[in-house]
Parts: sequence; structure tokens; C-alpha cells
Amino acid sequence: MKKLFALLAMMGVFVFAQPMMAQDNQPTDSAGLVVSDTLAADSAMALIDADLNGMDASEGGGLHKLLKSKFIEGSAGFMSLVALALVIGLAFCIERIIYLTLSEVNAKKLMQDIDAKLEANDVEGAKDLCRQTRGPVASICYQGLLHIKEPLDQIDRQLTNYGTVQISNMEKGCSWIKLFIAVAPSLGFLGTVIGMVMAFDQIQTAGDISPTIVASGMKVALITTIFGIIVALILQLFYNYILSKIEHLTSQMEESAITLLDSICKMKEEKLKTND
Repeated sequence: MKKLFALLAMMGVFVFAQPMMAQDNQPTDSAGLVVSDTLAADSAMALIDADLNGMDASEGGGLHKLLKSKFIEGSAGFMSLVALALVIGLAFCIERIIYLTLSEVNAKKLMQDIDAKLEANDVEGAKDLCRQTRGPVASICYQGLLHIKEPLDQIDRQLTNYGTVQISNMEKGCSWIKLFIAVAPSLGFLGTVIGMVMAFDQIQTAGDISPTIVASGMKVALITTIFGIIVALILQLFYNYILSKIEHLTSQMEESAITLLDSICKMKEEKLKTND
């Protein structure tokens, strides 16, 4: 019996001792976990700092350096054609912008001066004013004044025909800009297709579908497409700006033609009243 009680006592001590030992060991384990979590957080912050430093270094290089490096990575032949399309297209755009900018005048002031000349029956003075003023607005007014002795419907027809000629002059060279907008991405796509064919040739030569060979070939092939699309977007922006200036000058010509017809009509009515 004593042995039974002793055995039960030993079992009780053993059962109660296990939780106490677990509680004694818990701070050490938690401390270890805290240390490991701290180390993990420090390593994560170090990785983030390294990534940020890498991003700062890449941004410090500038966008033009990135484009230059990618341009060199692409196929020299097709990248040169894309660059040539950009240069020639920009040359046409700059020429049109300069021409249209120099063609702009203060149309309202010009028409007020012409109207004042016509009210004073100074037709030659109005013609001289138009000759001394640049732009399609002054040219169409001069064309109307040349036919001032004709009926109004004839003058209107002359203004319409000459306005069409002036619009054609303003749109000169725009077809070439549209051509290079279409050609640039087409050259990029062509370079991509040829680059893919060359990549498959490299795979065939190596006799193995290596991810490195495929990735390098596809990268070079897609760079030409990227630059072709970029060139097309740049030229498209300039082209839309040119179209907006042409529309503005066209509306000025139409308004000036209407104002000129009104001024000529008033002058002829005044002459009829004077003759009567």
C-alpha cells in the first residue's frame, strides 16, 4: 500500500513538474523568436534599401541613357531605319510648324484696316495692305480685291477657289508625315519578325531550346517594335498639332472672306447711292 501511495505521489510530482518546466523554457524560446524576427526584419529592410538604391542609380542615369542602351541592344539595321524615319518625319513637322506659325496674323485687325480703306474708296491702299501682310488670310483678301469690279457671286467663287489653293499649300508635306507615322511601326514589326527568325536559327544551331537563347533573341526582336511605336507616337503628336493650326487658319480665311464680301457689298451700295 505504501508502495502504491509512493508511486502515485511520484506520478503527481511528474505531472505537475512538466508545466512548470514548460513555463521556465518559454521565455527562452520567445526570446529566440524575437531575435529571429528582428534579424528577418533587418534583412528585409536591407533588401528594400538595396532595391531603392538601385532604382535611384538607374533613375540618375536618365531616360535618354536608357533609350540609348536599348537602341544599341536592338538590331542595327532596323533601328537605323526607325531612327531615319524619326529624323525625316520631324524635319517635315518642324518645317510645317514654322510655315504655319509665320502665316498667322491678327485677322480681325487686318479686316478692320481693309474695311476702313474700302469705306474711303481706297481700293489700291487695301491691295497694298494685303501685299505687305503675310499669310493666307491676306492672300485671299488680295485675290478678292483683284476682282472687286466683278459681281459678288463671281468674287465669292474666286475666293472659294483661291481658298482651296491656300489650304493645299498649308497641307503640303503632311502626306509625308502620315507616311512616316505608318512606316515607323511597320519597320519595327518587320525587325521583330526577322529577329524571331534569327532567334529560331540560333536555337536550331545550338540544338537545344535554351531559355537564355530564346530570351535574348526575343528581347532584341521586341526592342525594334517598341522604338517603332515610340516614333509613331511622337510624329502623331506633331501631326495633330499641325492639323489644329491648319484648321485655325482655315476658319480665319472663311471669316475674312465673308467680312470682305460684306465690305465690298457696302462699298458698291454706297457708290450706287452716290451715283443716284
